[in-house]
Amino acid sequence: MFTGLVQAVGAVRARTAVGDELRLDVDIRGLGGAFRLGDSIALSGVCCTVIDLRDGVAGFHLSRETLVRTWLGAAKVGDQVNLEGALRAGEPLGGHLVQGHVDGVGRVVGAIDRHDGGDLWAEVPSALRRYCVEKGSITLDGVSLTIAGLDGDKLRIAIIPHTAQVTTLGSKRPGDLVHVEVDVIAKYVENMLAARFGSAG
Repeated sequence: MFTGLVQAVGAVRARTAVGDELRLDVDIRGLGGAFRLGDSIALSGVCCTVIDLRDGVAGFHLSRETLVRTWLGAAKVGDQVNLEGALRAGEPLGGHLVQGHVDGVGRVVGAIDRHDGGDLWAEVPSALRRYCVEKGSITLDGVSLTIAGLDGDKLRIAIIPHTAQVTTLGSKRPGDLVHVEVDVIAKYVENMLAARFGSAG
């Protein structure tokens, strides 16, 4: 479980094909703290498991499922990813409940200034639009955000300067892909109502 409050940005140090899957090595030194093999770290919102750790560089094995559902398979050496360690018992929940289970891949259609922030516009998959409400929570590339406005399948997010400066959102350009995770509570409510009243209800 995560909060969507990015703790650091790290660079991809290496990518290695493992059959039809992939290993990514990422510099996690900015996270601080003591990480161990088996720990979970969100890479731009994707929950991944540390399988190797040397001199502040963590190795992650990306399954076919992860490669199909995220843009991490296209990550190149030098690319930056948002980093967040898993929430530990007793720590404050400062953002919202984020699982690190990506629901789909969206696309930036309106960029922001990397220092001053501004209105970020992103297009989300049509199947996820019903989970998006004004003033509701959404996660883009691992960042907990509040939806400021809606226009069809496009979302407007008001990004403050701090968020633009300390996450990768400030460097996103139109056409860039972003991981989308909608509010898990909305998905559970929908599922329970469908079970009780049927999909037509």
